[in-house]
Amino acid sequence: MPKLETYSHQLSYSYAPGIFPSHALLNARPELARRLLVRSDALESEGVRALIDKCAALNVRTETADRALERISRKENCYAALVFDKFSSALDPQKNHVVLVNPSDMGNLGTILRACLGFTLPDLAIIRPAADVFDPRVVRASMGALFSMRVALYDSFEEYRAQHPGHALYPFMLDGSLPLPQARKTAKAPYALVFGNEATGLPASFASLGQPVRIPQSDAIDSLNLSVAVSIAAYAFTQEA
Repeated sequence: MPKLETYSHQLSYSYAPGIFPSHALLNARPELARRLLVRSDALESEGVRALIDKCAALNVRTETADRALERISRKENCYAALVFDKFSSALDPQKNHVVLVNPSDMGNLGTILRACLGFTLPDLAIIRPAADVFDPRVVRASMGALFSMRVALYDSFEEYRAQHPGHALYPFMLDGSLPLPQARKTAKAPYALVFGNEATGLPASFASLGQPVRIPQSDAIDSLNLSVAVSIAAYAFTQEA
């Protein structure tokens, strides 16, 4: 078998580190699985045995790879990881979307993937430059939610908009003119919830592209973490009016 390389965005494959993300991959996209890596002292654990059995049924090779797992996960307590082929997705034009403009934090991106899936918003657009959605740190932070999402990458917001011109835009901005509860009541589907970079937010020009929205908060903080803001917005917009 070819030697596995340290992860790079240029590789055609990536890693799903951890037992739970690996199970999520096999349940949602088993055709992507290449190889299962397991730690030698975890071969008899229940979670690892279940992975080995699933992979055997799918004719996916299992191998002990302690050093590779340490390198992939950057943690000593990673007992298993699946090597998987990267994949491309197209957003459902009839469904509501979440759009992230230049997200840069791996942990935030993984948490956002999990929150979007949990709040029934499985269509995510990412505007580059951005954190690599296939980085093992993102996959692990998402707890495997990535494999049940439709994630599309765009080089500009204009490219996204050209593909989905009919979506009502709701850019989230600190100076947004409409509080979130009111925006939810007047929302028109299909919609796109648009969020900016963790440090800079959205450019002021986004205010004229749709209905800007703000999440009401106290003056005790300057802003919310991006993954928290997306989670709050996703919950609010997906509840029954």
